[in-house]
Amino acid sequence: MIRGSIDSIESLGLYDGPGIRVVVFFNSCKLRCKYCHNPEMWVKQEDNITSTELVEKIIRYKNYVIDNGGVTFSGGEPLLQPDFLIDCCKKLKEEGFHIALDTAGVGIGKYDEILEHVDLVIFDVKHADTDGYKELTGLSIDESERFLDIANKKNKKFWVRQVVIPGVTDTDEYLIKLKQYLNKIHNIEKIEFLPYHKLGSEKYEALGIEYSYKDQEEMDKTKCEELYKKFINM
Repeated sequence: MIRGSIDSIESLGLYDGPGIRVVVFFNSCKLRCKYCHNPEMWVKQEDNITSTELVEKIIRYKNYVIDNGGVTFSGGEPLLQPDFLIDCCKKLKEEGFHIALDTAGVGIGKYDEILEHVDLVIFDVKHADTDGYKELTGLSIDESERFLDIANKKNKKFWVRQVVIPGVTDTDEYLIKLKQYLNKIHNIEKIEFLPYHKLGSEKYEALGIEYSYKDQEEMDKTKCEELYKKFINM
């Protein structure tokens, strides 16, 4: 019996993949992104559910999501619980679910087997170059590059997300780097620019963690939309 650690389940999600989704948030993440709004999911908690139990919970919503939606595994980082994730995916595929994986691509392996059961990768771009990635997340870009390479070889469909941070990922220079970076990802169906905000920053105080971006300016939504149009037309 395979057990895993999840933080929560969103029963009727509308923004994490096509259609109506059941969104499952996994605990644990290696990255320490300065803008992260889910620090409570950084550390893997005690295993609190079996794959069978989780699948049974998801199946309850089958009639709501099965036509145009499905299930999205998010986090945290689902790739850090590969055996649990794989078993859930296998069981849900037997039930006819569309499966999306919301990930930064930084796990512990078994990517080929995981992706065998995934219909859509929702990929979180942290930064488009090596130094910027390290500065923003605390880790090397290498593991996410390894994941992307495997996903490309399996010809997986991608939605790409970029958090737009004033002075960090909103410059013309960065947009050019991003365009070059995304050129090496095959099969991109959608690109989303998400404006940086401080929602969730109060969680850091509650957890006794310093919030690195406490003095960082938030991103104006309208300006973010203008940057997106500029990027698409580059």
